[in-house]
Amino acid sequence: MTDLFSQSRLSKEEIYPDLFVLANFVNTKPLLEEVQKITQVSPFRKMMTPNGHETGVACTNCGDYGWTSDRQGYQYSKKDPLCESPWLSMPSAFSKLATDAALTAGFADFYADACLINQYLIGTKLGAHQDKNEQDFSQPIVSVSIGLPAVFQIFGNQRSKKILDYELQDGDVMVWGRSARMVYHGVKSLNANRLDPKASQRINLTFRKSH
Repeated sequence: MTDLFSQSRLSKEEIYPDLFVLANFVNTKPLLEEVQKITQVSPFRKMMTPNGHETGVACTNCGDYGWTSDRQGYQYSKKDPLCESPWLSMPSAFSKLATDAALTAGFADFYADACLINQYLIGTKLGAHQDKNEQDFSQPIVSVSIGLPAVFQIFGNQRSKKILDYELQDGDVMVWGRSARMVYHGVKSLNANRLDPKASQRINLTFRKSH
């Protein structure tokens, strides 16, 4: 897609050691079109956590592997548990975005084999957690924001000690790795936008090297 990347994608800010924000990095309209195709086959759903609670954020996946959760734990699976079919292949636009964003942030040779797609509706939040179900922690995480603004929270190496709130806008990409790879992070409750009252959701693409 020739119109995938924003023309003003030169902004790179290190907001925490080894955690970068690439502001207005990507045109999200083509990405959202791909998400709609994916969810026609593997719809958004809430998953069961190991302690028996339902996740607040609905999700789906694409790529060689998909992140899933059930009473047995958190894991990556090659098949969508709803239909027992393989997840859809990652669109080329997704793969290019993940690799290009990682390189821009200083992480060379990143190849994502999994894309977790989260859907945040008004009032949805994500508690402090680490991304630790991957096999190779030397690879970064690439996170893309689509839709409503959201406040990303950084807690550092302790879940109980919030360090920073940072508001992410549509088209922003966040990349973290190296010393920040296991940082605790979360997302505050999503608010409606009075300037865009028809907007009702935020979509987050999280690219990972799971295996």
